[in-house]
Amino acid sequence: MATFHAGQRTHQAVLPQQLALEFAPADTPGSRDETGREDHTDGVVPGVEHGRGETGEGVTEPDRRHPGTSVPGEGLAARLSHPAVFVLDRHGRPLQPTSPARARKLLKAGRAVVARHTPFVIRLKDRTDAESVVSGVELGIDPGSKYTGLAVFAATGKGVRRGLYHVELQHRGGQIRDKLTARAAHRRGRRSRNLRYRTRRFRNRARPEGWLAPSLRHRVETTKTWATRLTRWAPVTAVHVELAAFDTQLLASGDTLVGAEYQHGTLAGAEVREYLLSKWQRRCAYCGASGVPLNIDHIHPRSRGGSDRISNLTLACIPCNHAKGSTAVEEFLKGKPALAARIQAQAKKPLRDAAAVNATRWALCRALNSTFPSVSVATGGRTKWNRQSVGLSKTHTLDALCVGVMSKVTVYPREVLTAVAGGRGRYRRTDLDRHGFPRKTNPRVKAVFGFQTGDYVRAVIPIGRYAGTHVGRVAVRTSGRFNMRTRHGLIQGIHHRHVRLLQRADGYAYATRDEAAVR
Repeated sequence: MATFHAGQRTHQAVLPQQLALEFAPADTPGSRDETGREDHTDGVVPGVEHGRGETGEGVTEPDRRHPGTSVPGEGLAARLSHPAVFVLDRHGRPLQPTSPARARKLLKAGRAVVARHTPFVIRLKDRTDAESVVSGVELGIDPGSKYTGLAVFAATGKGVRRGLYHVELQHRGGQIRDKLTARAAHRRGRRSRNLRYRTRRFRNRARPEGWLAPSLRHRVETTKTWATRLTRWAPVTAVHVELAAFDTQLLASGDTLVGAEYQHGTLAGAEVREYLLSKWQRRCAYCGASGVPLNIDHIHPRSRGGSDRISNLTLACIPCNHAKGSTAVEEFLKGKPALAARIQAQAKKPLRDAAAVNATRWALCRALNSTFPSVSVATGGRTKWNRQSVGLSKTHTLDALCVGVMSKVTVYPREVLTAVAGGRGRYRRTDLDRHGFPRKTNPRVKAVFGFQTGDYVRAVIPIGRYAGTHVGRVAVRTSGRFNMRTRHGLIQGIHHRHVRLLQRADGYAYATRDEAAVR
């Protein structure tokens, strides 16, 4: 494999690279932004915010260090807009999404009814898809181990994209892994205690080809489920999905680059850099500085026998990197032993999240190819370049908006729908005690007074402590007095007479967050 050395000039066909590890400022919108417009004024909106510890320098000035090139983010800033509203025809087939203002007019005029509460979908009563102009939309997917971003956008032939709706899907693969581990521990404990003999259930059962652990299969199935849902509400014509951002095999072997090549060169250690930025939250490990150029540093110096393996690498700002030099981390942080121990522990953490993404990427591609006629695959490097070139922050949903081949983003939603996978209940009919034996039997009927746990409801309470109107997820009780989780907190003891159903439980809990608010 060819490597890039310090000072070596890259070929002109390679996309322009930056000197710093990260550079992704985002522009905040003006106060006169409108919604539901097809054509948007091209102009730079004042104000710059930083995202995820990335540098926040100007995004429209050329790079004076490299004449003839421009820094990522050069061009016009994208505008923020309200999320679009999904529209169905009178037969339930998807039409072109519309603006919230247009949806309100249709509902007020009686031409449409609400088909779904979250995400908000309306159904026209006087039009079919044959009588409408449907240009179609596209779907971008940025899969991750814990979060997956999905973006519905309208695209033109020139690579210009207009973001319509963003969804951030939170997986529960970690919960599934923990529950399976607990179940295995209970079974193992029952077999090993001084009780009657229980024959082992293992019979050298072979796993089928392409088998995935339940926690990994969950990520594939939930992502495919949401992609299919969005195609029921919007006329999706193409799907763009990103592959893994880094290869765990290359990271673990440490054979990609050697010596000083980890610290020099604009393209040196692309896989290593991307992984370390994610692992160390784009901050200096020694001082916690963010938004500054970061170097890759050896925790145990190579001059003292340190290796180039990923477990010996971290991120350091330029002052900390120069101050540490060839000093061991214990000597450099001798006045901060807790910080030194935390850095060493963080460096040895396994590549679990990266391995989960790599293990499921091709399974996800096969699942999408079996469902959608047009699926294109892009790389994480291409997504990162697209996002930086249009000056957007680092989020899962904005990465999904920038997957694939594109040139410009004119508009993107100001709000993101977060869908947390909670499941549809459990198959287990008994609860266990601390020894792993059944202690009680759960009811087999989930519905209580016509409601199930997880339903979205509206409660109009006339009097009392919680008097008023509340909307949220309900937790049913056989006594008839339910609990409800709203955006403002937990409300307990609501009588079922005051509750009205908005949307049946579908296994997810919903909330909204500002797109500019980055974790």
